[in-house]
Amino acid sequence: MQQSKQASNRSIWLIALGAAMWGLDGVFIVSLLQHVSSSQIVWLEHLLLFLFAAPVLIWKRQELKQLNGGDWLAVLFIGWGGSALASILFTAGFTYGNPNVVLLLQKVQPIFVILLASWMLKERMRKDFYALFVVALIGAYLLTFGLHLPTSGVSLAQLLGSLCAIGAAALWGGSTVMGKRLIGKLSFTTLTALRFAVALPLLTIIVLVQQPNWDDLGQSLHLAPVWANLLYQTLVPSLLSLLLYYRGLNGVRASHATIAELAFPATGLLVNWLILHQTIDLGQWLGFAIVWLVVLQLSRMPNDPKSAVKTSETANLAGL
Repeated sequence: MQQSKQASNRSIWLIALGAAMWGLDGVFIVSLLQHVSSSQIVWLEHLLLFLFAAPVLIWKRQELKQLNGGDWLAVLFIGWGGSALASILFTAGFTYGNPNVVLLLQKVQPIFVILLASWMLKERMRKDFYALFVVALIGAYLLTFGLHLPTSGVSLAQLLGSLCAIGAAALWGGSTVMGKRLIGKLSFTTLTALRFAVALPLLTIIVLVQQPNWDDLGQSLHLAPVWANLLYQTLVPSLLSLLLYYRGLNGVRASHATIAELAFPATGLLVNWLILHQTIDLGQWLGFAIVWLVVLQLSRMPNDPKSAVKTSETANLAGL
């Protein structure tokens, strides 16, 4: 029992670490958007990620035979929704609004995850989890608005940026639930590779439909800083973070995982303050501390692994 609890605690921190890595990419996205579009950034990343995905899927092709029709729909949702469309929406959000707003709006993701997890995975929440969830929402509010009330003076560009960020949060939230459905049948490396491989054809179609200027794109790719940013984006916030995330997801409920994912906007806010010099007030620092304390407390909370296994098996037998 103690060993199971330690494994659950370790899984929470793996998810939080992977999510924290996602928060490191805001600075690099802002820099890349000066040379290439949001969809091109995500497409180029997935071209590089396919160099990892292809060998893994060939090596572990036997795992794919275990998937049924509902599982493949879950894979499509993760690849097309979570990896392709959500990444484009998130990146596009930086074009329209304040980078901090785009990052902070990712904190609505737990709402989508908890609703979907209770519906699709039949996860039952402990009473103390709901108390922790309320505290997390308070921390999320403080991260967004500080000690001030929200204002209504929002421009159209800011509204578009916010809608893009919320859309990305919804798709990533759904991907967390779908990933939890699949993680019992696929290893974390196979699921990561499958996510990238399935997203690439859709991203290619999106880029081609947009009729990019290939000459301009080629010139951009001749710049060393562009390649340095792309390689960093590919290896750290994309590949390494997702390997850690899916490794941790194997031992944690989806509803617990999504709270740990609040490390993403919290870390992103800190990076934007340090590098992009975005202002953070006392209330936002308080929210930052609350979010990380919630992750700490969540890592100590019993995860009911036997119940989680049972619900995972039930979900795998059920259709989408």
